[in-house]
Amino acid sequence: MESKKVNFKYIHIGIIIVGIIFISLSIFHTSLWFDESYSVGMASKSFLDIYLIGGNDVHPILYYYILHIFYLIFGTNIYVYRLLSMIPLAILSIIGYTHIRKDFGEKVGFLFSFFTLFLPLNCVYSGEIRMYTWAMLLVSLMAIYAYRIYIKSSYKNWILFSIFSVLSAYTHYYSLATAFIINLILCIYFIRKAINERKQDSTAKMYTTELKCFTVSAISQILIYSPWIICVWKQVLGLSNGFWISRPTLKLFLEIFIFQFTGNLNVKYINQTIAILYGLSILAYTIYCIVRMHFKNEKIEERKANNAGAWAIGIYFMVTLFILIISIKKPILYPRYFLTLTGLFIFFVSFYIANMGKKLFTVIISILTIIISITINYKMIQINYAKSNNAPIEYVKEDLKQDDMIIFENESGSGFVLSMHFDNIQNCFYDAENWNVEPAYRAFGKNLLYINNLDELNDYKGRIWIVDTDNYNLYNKILEKYGEDEITLLKQNEFNTEYHSYRYEISLINKQ
Repeated sequence: MESKKVNFKYIHIGIIIVGIIFISLSIFHTSLWFDESYSVGMASKSFLDIYLIGGNDVHPILYYYILHIFYLIFGTNIYVYRLLSMIPLAILSIIGYTHIRKDFGEKVGFLFSFFTLFLPLNCVYSGEIRMYTWAMLLVSLMAIYAYRIYIKSSYKNWILFSIFSVLSAYTHYYSLATAFIINLILCIYFIRKAINERKQDSTAKMYTTELKCFTVSAISQILIYSPWIICVWKQVLGLSNGFWISRPTLKLFLEIFIFQFTGNLNVKYINQTIAILYGLSILAYTIYCIVRMHFKNEKIEERKANNAGAWAIGIYFMVTLFILIISIKKPILYPRYFLTLTGLFIFFVSFYIANMGKKLFTVIISILTIIISITINYKMIQINYAKSNNAPIEYVKEDLKQDDMIIFENESGSGFVLSMHFDNIQNCFYDAENWNVEPAYRAFGKNLLYINNLDELNDYKGRIWIVDTDNYNLYNKILEKYGEDEITLLKQNEFNTEYHSYRYEISLINKQ
């Protein structure tokens, strides 16, 4: 019997190693899309600038600080930045062995590690140069230590819970909402526990040691987070004008559902129908396990043991409801942001399948997950390593001079990407629609020139790289304004990249 346990541990460790290699296969490339280019730009700023610029963005700043630390060590290195997004998933899978396995048993820990590494969603975002995998890790650790406090209130657990709670709040606002709800649940639980103990024993203290620990933890978290509270208020107000976030619709909820399983959003890595069926298969099987557990566990003590799985999905839905209520007034409901809660969702699925699943069904779901993940990863490898991705960069690089300028406008996500590949060149953002994003967009380039009117280029003499995405729109505007007497077209070409399907219409002109 002991040898079987040892063997299962080796299998668990083996799946972690194989899984880490698997999610790393598609991440060693230098292509960027708009959000990633913003992260790359922020990484090169100072700690103070990150705080000042980040206060005008829509996310907190911890992730950018992490990037900046590695920037100081390695310089601007996109490979390193992508590895930094894979590392939290690797750590989370290891936590399945070190924490989940210890607290909930071998099967739960094994499935947690398996789904962390092979759930298609995580495969898609393992190399994304954004904060989501870090938020997922920190929220999961916060939840783990909240549960350990529930089981045994120790100073160690309170300290670690408080640390991960604050770090979560500084990583993403969905993480902040999750931290608030988990803290609130702990508060209510310990108050109710104190009241019940007082009812049973009139001499019992109402202000228990647990409540004292909670008070110290809560005050500490608020104090540590207080430097960012003003920025939170400013960013929430700014979200009301967030053009990239729509108001809640049935289509949006379908996108959220599909995204949680396969990561389909801007890029369709797999057919939508297959994604829906795959998601429904896992959800239906998990619900079957929940029902089976409910009818099998008749004793109250046994049902209490099921609290962890119920609370994981309960917190997930509470955060969703909280965000939904806010979104009625300020639209902030967005599929990608639910990545921050994916650790809770993975635990919910792993907990019930491990405890009440049928071996055959579990094997089928696991094989299905691997097949879908391999399919998506293969598609990602084709997209991420496509030769077309480097074509526009090489096109500019072969003729670029130090005194050149790169100019782009609002719709040109490709322009922002190009600016990050050549951030030592003068970059100019033409904000024709007056988005009022200058403070946040200081992340792009070392000395981004921000203009609202082409008149501000009147005195400029020299070469300009114009980056368009739609029928050379900006090039035509500049040509119309200054005429062929002042504008000489030196070269012009179009490129379509596989990575995020970006289009580049690049014109090199000389302005007299």
